[in-house]
Formats: sequence, structure tokens, C-alpha cells
Amino acid sequence: MFPIEVEVRDTTEADLPVFFEQQQDPDALHMAAFTAENPADREAFDSRWAKILQDGSCFKITVLYRGQIAGNVVSFPYLGEQHVGYWIGKAFWGKGIASAALSLLLSQIPHRPLYARAAKDNAASVRVLEKCGFVICGEDRGFANARGAETEEYVLKLDERELRR
Repeated sequence: MFPIEVEVRDTTEADLPVFFEQQQDPDALHMAAFTAENPADREAFDSRWAKILQDGSCFKITVLYRGQIAGNVVSFPYLGEQHVGYWIGKAFWGKGIASAALSLLLSQIPHRPLYARAAKDNAASVRVLEKCGFVICGEDRGFANARGAETEEYVLKLDERELRR
């Protein structure tokens, strides 16, 4: 179902320059929508990731495709719930990498339920989540820094029932 070329490993500081570069793409920023206030601020990026790397409540993996860093998948507490998120570099889109990587992360996280959020118009991200068993359980709206506007989003949930499908 997923490409066999996808591997994951623990994220290290050495991965951060690639992550930062991937997050500079205007199309990727628009799709993600809910990004840092200034995605080009390297100091803020490094500070945020330093906290993530030290936070024991976060799961963080680097995604490799054919030996290249394709992006990352993380799980983190947000609004009192455990959420997942991912960023796959634009050069790696459309290959099933995000679905495979998220599936691998989910197999490592015993905590359920898990939640995710995606801009309503980001059909690819919603599809990745649905392929991994998430179901839409709500909607929200918030200011999307990458778009400079209020943006509607889906809230998705993965619980034990979805895992047994």
C-alpha cells in the first residue's frame, strides 16, 4: 500500500536545515496555512525545534525517501489533546510518502485518541489523514499566517474504532 522506499528515524538537529529549507516553499506554506508567523525567521524556527527536540511529550521522526530527507512527522500536545502533524518537502509530494510516514508514526504511538487539523481546501492532507484512519469530527476557523487570512479547517480524530477497520 505504501512505498517501500520510506523509512523513518529519530529527528536530530542535523535534520533542521533541510526542514527549514522545505518550509520556505510558497506553495507548501499556502497548503499548510497554519504556520509560524514568519516562516523565514531562522532563529525562531531553530528555537521552536530546540523545544520540540527536548520535549518528551512530543514524538518526532524524520522521513527518508530513497535515502533523502523528505520531511518530518510529529505528535504533540495541543489544546489538551495529542495531535499529529507532518511536513513533506514539495519535491516529494504525490508519492504516498506522507501516508506511509504517518502510518509508521502511528504504529509507534500508543496514545489514543489522536487528533489532526488540516485546512479545508488542503484535500491532499485530508486524504493522507483519512488513509491512516482519521475521520473528520469537527470544523474550526483561525488566522492562517501563511495566507494572512482567516481560514477554515477540519479537525480529524483517530481512535481505537478507526484502528480496527
